[in-house]
Amino acid sequence: MPIRESYSDTYTGKADENIRRMLGEKSGDPRAERLRRVLLKVINNELTPRQKEIIMLYYFKNRNTTEISAALGVTPQAVSAARARARLRIFRIMQYYL
Repeated sequence: MPIRESYSDTYTGKADENIRRMLGEKSGDPRAERLRRVLLKVINNELTPRQKEIIMLYYFKNRNTTEISAALGVTPQAVSAARARARLRIFRIMQYYL
């Protein structure tokens, strides 16, 4: 089965906005800085290597699903599923810190 050349990566829900905002802003608020450090620790310590790689490319390098799938040699659907599982795991762990 051929890999689709186009893939809709238009999910722009609150989850993505909040993660991008938390990772991108450098505020003087100690609570925000603590939350940012905890989020980075969760990403580094609690995700599988593949999930970590996808999260890093998606949130830190601002790559879209199609670019990530081409770089990793997997389908866009596999990238999307791994990102969704990683995001769910992040939120389940982060709920204890909020």
